[in-house]
Amino acid sequence: MRAAVTLVLLLTLASTAAAQPLPAAQAARFSEGTAALEAGRLDEAETAFRAVLSGGGDRSFVHHNLGIVLQQRGRHEAALAEFQIATKQEPSYGPAHLLAGASLLALGRPAQAIVELDRAVTLMPRELAPQLQLADACERTGDIRRVVATYQDIVALAPDDPEYAYRLGKAYLRLSEWSFERLKAVNPRSARLSQALGGEYERQERPDLALAAYQEAATRNPALVEVHLALARLYRDAKRWPEAADAVGRALALAPGSAEGKALQAEIAAGAR
Repeated sequence: MRAAVTLVLLLTLASTAAAQPLPAAQAARFSEGTAALEAGRLDEAETAFRAVLSGGGDRSFVHHNLGIVLQQRGRHEAALAEFQIATKQEPSYGPAHLLAGASLLALGRPAQAIVELDRAVTLMPRELAPQLQLADACERTGDIRRVVATYQDIVALAPDDPEYAYRLGKAYLRLSEWSFERLKAVNPRSARLSQALGGEYERQERPDLALAAYQEAATRNPALVEVHLALARLYRDAKRWPEAADAVGRALALAPGSAEGKALQAEIAAGAR
């Protein structure tokens, strides 16, 4: 959170030049408050920003910086109110939407946070902070599909960061688990369910269980090319050449142009010799 706040504070200082200017006295007071905020002198910063507001300096960036002070103090309801005033006065100001979302997360309101963070991402498409907060919000609401999509965007922004690649991998794993449970609930006798179970047993290096699961999938739906190919690979690994040849033949009967099937058929024929 601190890194995001620092980024937003710098953006705030840079953006004031384009905003409606403050009267000279209020501008000086605002600068004092901003310097105090950067130095961590929160009492002094809050006093300065409130003085600017009460003195006729009702501007979005003043409410925004006051919101930062309140957020750093853990007063998230009060901070949220200030960020909402800032976004109402200047709807296109992304940092205020970002920190409104952060305070909503701190208040345990992730569904509302997503609304603010979606807006922040739209307004700040090249910044990581809104995306990271959005991924957190989606995870808290249990929307694993959006978690995956958001981490895909994060990795695109920072392709060399191994931490984000790791988080994307974890999200993919959770999506796979969610899909499996969803499939089991919808149709517990689905061939795809047995196929997914076979794949999981393969990852666990339990070929006998994988073989049984794929055999069940092939029985339930004989038209699944990838199931026959999986069976052919397992039979090949076990040097059960006739069964391997039969399985790959079934796959090629369904998909005559399969490059994988043709290569596997040649390999099995060579092994059988």
